Amino acid sequence: MTQVSLKDLIVGARSGLLVSFPTDTVPALAAIPEKAALIFAAKQRSQDKPLILMAARAEDLWLYVKGSQKEYKVWQELADKYWPGGLTLVLPASQRLPKVMNPIDPTTIGIRVPNSAIAQSILTQTGPLATTSANFSGQPPLQTMAEIETQFPQVLTLATTECQGEMPGMGVPSTVAKWTGVNWEILRQGRIKLDISSDNQI
Repeated sequence: MTQVSLKDLIVGARSGLLVSFPTDTVPALAAIPEKAALIFAAKQRSQDKPLILMAARAEDLWLYVKGSQKEYKVWQELADKYWPGGLTLVLPASQRLPKVMNPIDPTTIGIRVPNSAIAQSILTQTGPLATTSANFSGQPPLQTMAEIETQFPQVLTLATTECQGEMPGMGVPSTVAKWTGVNWEILRQGRIKLDISSDNQI
């Protein structure tokens, strides 16, 4: 498929197609959560590597996770400090999360709000999307829409002309922090250097 306009990409995503667009880290390969299996197939990705649920606002993501009031407070404080931005929080998943997002362990989910005007614009209109970097599994993330269009011809990629004025992503993946029940464990050091003080623990 050729590169498409922002409007066509949003329509395609909402109808269940695979799409790709820039973010503040690396370009995303995305689909509505119920169609997450398309991402695993396109990337030839192992089922034990869960996807990230990305949304325009933290409020859109809290429905997909579950915790105590105390935990929500800790999570919210970290989100307030680092979102929008390159931080993925891995939290206990609620029943609302489609199992295809994390087939092997549907009890957890990674969530993120990107600091990207284009990504925010798309996610505002599609709702939360299942996302990951645009590349075949085990290979480096692709950095441009043209590269993605070549490697994934079946994916709707955002036209380069629609990306004018958008700050390019840093090419560095997000930092991934997992909630253990009492504190945070860094699973991947990425874009953000996390300051995990005693305030962010229980």
